Amino acid sequence: MEGIAAKVNHKRMRKAHLVRRALGIIIGSLLVSVALEIFLVPNNIIDGGITGISIMLSHLTHLPLGLFLVVLNLPFLFIGYKQIGKTFAISTLIGIVIMSLGTSYLIPVPSFTQDSLLSAVFGGIILGIGVGLVMRAGGSLDGTEIVAILLSKKTPFSVGELVMFFNIFILGSAGFVFGWNNAMYSLIAYYIATKMIDVTIEGLNQSKSVWIISDNPVEIGDALSARLGRGVTYLEGEGGYSGDVKKVIFCVITRIEEAKLKAVVEEIDPSAFLAIGNIHDVRGGRFKKKDIH
Repeated sequence: MEGIAAKVNHKRMRKAHLVRRALGIIIGSLLVSVALEIFLVPNNIIDGGITGISIMLSHLTHLPLGLFLVVLNLPFLFIGYKQIGKTFAISTLIGIVIMSLGTSYLIPVPSFTQDSLLSAVFGGIILGIGVGLVMRAGGSLDGTEIVAILLSKKTPFSVGELVMFFNIFILGSAGFVFGWNNAMYSLIAYYIATKMIDVTIEGLNQSKSVWIISDNPVEIGDALSARLGRGVTYLEGEGGYSGDVKKVIFCVITRIEEAKLKAVVEEIDPSAFLAIGNIHDVRGGRFKKKDIH
């Protein structure tokens, strides 16, 4: 009976986890739509990445912004599916579709202000919170980060450096489309959004160190290797109070893999001890992700 009750509780926990992730993606995507349609787009202020390119193309062609948000992100979504995983791809697709629909149909409220500085500040805040919620749920709303993660494995540059390079180019292009004053306001909005993303996801950096203590270390390690493509290291640990000897699992992941790792560990052992810390730099070793078949 205890085993059956444990399985029932485990299923309930999984459902609750999925509901939280779904709400995070939906609310986050809608917040991004609000930031774009109420603050940024009406005042010719752009965000970085694919969203910024979409805003400029929509302005130049007079086609719906939502159309470009979907079309331009699709190739990166396919890459994310192949390189990062199915869960990430589905979460990202849902977020992008909701964001696209939000910019096209679900935001009936007109622009709150024509003041460019206020629009940059409040648009950046709302945008950053929205993106942060989606990332916490294991998804993404922009394809440039996926490209940066893949390029960082083949170049000496970090993910953050590559993302910044892309966005400097994109934000600089806004000067030719909307004028240099608006390009500088776009830079303000981007900076604020970046800081709000960090706040929303509690300082989540590019890479994370993970320590797991469980009664099922090999099963969890195999699952992480198979489903995330990450190598794991087993360390010998001894409880300071109990004196029990256990294997400790150590691995390094990227920030967008954190939600999936938690789900894998919770699925196998809901009572496992899990500690995740920020890493500012990862070099050498076998951090490169293995192909997932």
